[in-house]
Amino acid sequence: MSSTLAVPGTYPTIRDALEVAPDGAVVAIAAGTYRERIELRGRRLTLRGTGEPGAAAVDAAGLDGPALAVLGGAVTVEGLALTSGEHPAIAVSGARLTVRKCRVSAGAAAGLQVTDMSTVEAAEVRVLGGRHGLVFSDAGGTVEGCEIRDVHDDGVIVRLGADPAIRDTVVAGCGFRGIYVYQSGRPLIERCDVSGAGDAGIVVAGGGAPRIAGTWVHQTAGSGIVVGPGCTAVVERCRVEGTAEPGVVVDPRARATVTLTGSGPAPRTGIAEAGAGQDAAEVDRLLTELDSMIGLAGVKNEVRALIDEIQVNEWRRGAGLAVGTASHHLIFTGAPGTGKTTVARVYGRLLKALGVLPDGRFREVSRRDLVGQYIGHTAEKTTSVFEEAMGGVLFIDEAYTLSRAAATGADFGQEAIDTLVKLMEDHRDRVAVIVAGYTREMLDFLDANSGLASRFAKTMEFEDYGPDELVLIATRIARNDDYVFAPGLAEALHEHFSRIERDRNFGNAREARKLLEGMRKAQSGRLRALGRMPGREELATLVREDLLAALR
Repeated sequence: MSSTLAVPGTYPTIRDALEVAPDGAVVAIAAGTYRERIELRGRRLTLRGTGEPGAAAVDAAGLDGPALAVLGGAVTVEGLALTSGEHPAIAVSGARLTVRKCRVSAGAAAGLQVTDMSTVEAAEVRVLGGRHGLVFSDAGGTVEGCEIRDVHDDGVIVRLGADPAIRDTVVAGCGFRGIYVYQSGRPLIERCDVSGAGDAGIVVAGGGAPRIAGTWVHQTAGSGIVVGPGCTAVVERCRVEGTAEPGVVVDPRARATVTLTGSGPAPRTGIAEAGAGQDAAEVDRLLTELDSMIGLAGVKNEVRALIDEIQVNEWRRGAGLAVGTASHHLIFTGAPGTGKTTVARVYGRLLKALGVLPDGRFREVSRRDLVGQYIGHTAEKTTSVFEEAMGGVLFIDEAYTLSRAAATGADFGQEAIDTLVKLMEDHRDRVAVIVAGYTREMLDFLDANSGLASRFAKTMEFEDYGPDELVLIATRIARNDDYVFAPGLAEALHEHFSRIERDRNFGNAREARKLLEGMRKAQSGRLRALGRMPGREELATLVREDLLAALR
């Protein structure tokens, strides 16, 4: 049974409670205002406001950082009000966060910022004020029954390949765009209400590829929905009214299907009618996206070979020729930060575009999501998770942890493996299971059940990034955030990445991302010390001094 720590009953501040809280604990926060910040690194905790939702308020306005920062781990937050000033109210990096019935506001930043392959499950969250409402960057999850109102800029931003599902959510009164999808963002926007935007309601740019279904866009200063060049979009059963004309704009160089209700005929320019079976244009787009990833030459070739085989099998089936049964389950081996999760997401969407799976949904789980606490509980949990992933990809990270503890008889990890083996065979045409982890440990995992290895079509090895590739990754991340490197900085980064110790804890792309974050902080301190307002070029430029400061 989890322990409960009461604030301010037993502990005067939230920070005091967190210092002694064991993993799995619940921190119960009574009504009142707490002028402090919460920073959780690699923790597994629940923060729960008691009483009415929002009665317990964490106010970090004027403090140096987010009201809540979740850096790794798995955290649940319920019933709190969170306020910040110059920083996001909630910032999530490389973590899992469940946030329910919370009220969020920020001054000059986002209400909720999700980055670095995080997963967020948000329900009944109200973002009332801030520069942006929700920002998903290289991350995923679900947003259900939420509300974003009266933010200064964009209400929702989805970028850098992020793929959240946003459902039954209101986005109203935003100063600029209601929802902005760019840099290959791929959200599902379903049954949402977007209104009162200072510009367009929903804008798709920079290779974005959303699916927008059953959504009402109305009373916007700009057009209702705008799809830019090079983008792919599915707009179905949407209503667009009371917006600037034309209500829907699709660039001739975009690929989109549009069906509207209650707002006149759909626009024709740039629209490609959807067809049954395979979506060749989407397959090509996704393969181009895969090719744009840095490194991973062997993995890219393996994925292309699989896609070629699947595509030809579908053609053979259509021609009445025999097609053997095929498994779409894969094993990804390699160190952290080598792109396994990103490739798994692309693979799922490729299977959807090829007509192999009904949708490209992506469900990422770990040991704790599968293993129960008593006999029979594990099979129940594993089956439930599997059913939730049906039609898409079930991605099991660090899968070897299921067999490691089970071998000692300490828990029910073996039961999870045995259940998975049966489900993978029974439903191989309806789901793709991808297991991932360190190379050596994954060999032990496959030995845990005699039928496990045969369930997988292929093993793909994700090699560590070299110094050249890590510099390219850092450069790309910086460019996406409007930073540039001063002359000599790329060479200094290369020297650092050439010298850094590469043990099993080396984070690859995460190492580059973490170092860049340190450089940005160092730049902030350097510019603040100038005693004057820096110019635009100074604000955008990172220098060698910032790298040295970050390394110190």
